[in-house]
Amino acid sequence: MKFNDKTFLKEKNKILMFYPYISSKSVKNVGKTIKSRWIGQGPKVELLEKKFSNKFLNNKYALATGSGTDALHLSYILSKIKKNDEVIVPIFTCTATNIPLLYIGAKIVFADIDPNSMNICTKSVEKLITKKTKAVVCVHYGGLPCDMSELTRISKKHNLILIEDVAQAIGAKYKNKNVGTFGNFSTFSFQAIKHITTGDGGLLTVKNKNDYIKAKRIRWFGIDRDKKYKGTWSNDIFEIGYKYQMTDISATLGLDSLSEINDIIRYRRKLYFRYLQNFSKNSKIKVIDDFNNNKFHAAWLITIAIENKDYLQKKLNSKNIEANQVHFRNDKYTIFKKFAKNKKFRNMDYLEDRYLVLPLHHKLKISDIDYICNIINKNT
Repeated sequence: MKFNDKTFLKEKNKILMFYPYISSKSVKNVGKTIKSRWIGQGPKVELLEKKFSNKFLNNKYALATGSGTDALHLSYILSKIKKNDEVIVPIFTCTATNIPLLYIGAKIVFADIDPNSMNICTKSVEKLITKKTKAVVCVHYGGLPCDMSELTRISKKHNLILIEDVAQAIGAKYKNKNVGTFGNFSTFSFQAIKHITTGDGGLLTVKNKNDYIKAKRIRWFGIDRDKKYKGTWSNDIFEIGYKYQMTDISATLGLDSLSEINDIIRYRRKLYFRYLQNFSKNSKIKVIDDFNNNKFHAAWLITIAIENKDYLQKKLNSKNIEANQVHFRNDKYTIFKKFAKNKKFRNMDYLEDRYLVLPLHHKLKISDIDYICNIINKNT
């Protein structure tokens, strides 16, 4: 597959951090969907669920949603997390991981990050478990898998629900097994700049049929759509539901990206390893990667840690190269501060002002990576 078409690369001569992947087939195929009867939730959504599950989930139950946040909220409901239940989460993640826990009234318990991967620190997790702990949520930061052996062991030992947030790591593997297949529940994001985009969207995977049936129901107001389509409204609404479904227009975009996902990941990894090659002799740059042979990196982000982060960021920006921090530690947001009062997070404290995310997407060329790295190496 050929990337780097003429439509890119520089917006006003700027090298961008992100660029949405839209298949060349999508303009035609979305047009077909628009002209069909189904533009809301319909057969394209079901087809995306089936094909995604076949590709990444060993045919487990999959449910497409309007966003990754929707999928996370559904996973917390299915986990039977209640008000004041404790849920251990990473201090460093997109707020979408943790905001749905506030809907429920759960007590968020922040765990520190691993300094090499910026994923949740398993030692921190185990120290935080109490009698009130209900679940552990792990986020595969930037496409790099968490330590799923340890997280699985800890969860089983303490009888906890394990939820994987795979928003950034479609296609990543741990010990040759796809991430998203370890947890009791797993969620994915198809937001605009993810490996696969549906404009905005997400997906929930569950392991048993009863959870799947319930998730389908609460995804759409608490109504059993299967009974509705059979021409009867005799089915009662006996629990609160939401409007969390995906549309067929969105699913069409997703299906086209899914059909090309191997090439997308392969090319992103090629760029990622070019960064590593360029930084290999610069001792002042630490690439956020634990370089574990058991992990297959899906290369959504390339993150470095460096002492002169602010200076370097300004230097790159002055050369029209975007570089920034993608997520921020959640305890700094007002809505989360009460959950981290008087607590220290040694690794997060250290990396907070040192980490920087560099451009990585399918529109970049190897020469662009070399250009970026040359500037960084000269200024460190």
